[in-house]
Amino acid sequence: QVQLVESGGGLVQAGGSLRLSCTAAERAFSVYHMGWFRQAPGKEREFVAAISATGGITLYADSVEGRFTMSRDNAKNTLYLQMNSLKPEDTAAYYCAASFHNGATQGTLYRYWGRGTQVTVSS
Repeated sequence: QVQLVESGGGLVQAGGSLRLSCTAAERAFSVYHMGWFRQAPGKEREFVAAISATGGITLYADSVEGRFTMSRDNAKNTLYLQMNSLKPEDTAAYYCAASFHNGATQGTLYRYWGRGTQVTVSS
């Protein structure tokens, strides 16, 4: 089992940047492929980005491609999401998740989830 804790959310103006972190207490973190998802009020959960266990492969949703960068530091059991050029439509709760499936975009393929961190982008 992997316990995931997100941090780094907050309020930012449109055009600004935030970096989210997701930390796991377990060394097993390095064997999991990881993903970021988000959910805005009244909307369905949405895939944001995914990264392979070694960090060599990343995948992004079209809506964030070129603005967000996902990375990981397995030595620190930490996952990151650098978010630049933020837009009001990026406002959501952001969740990290762990999967045995590389490149998974469906939330159902992720086994472990954090509790989320809120990102609010003002116009």
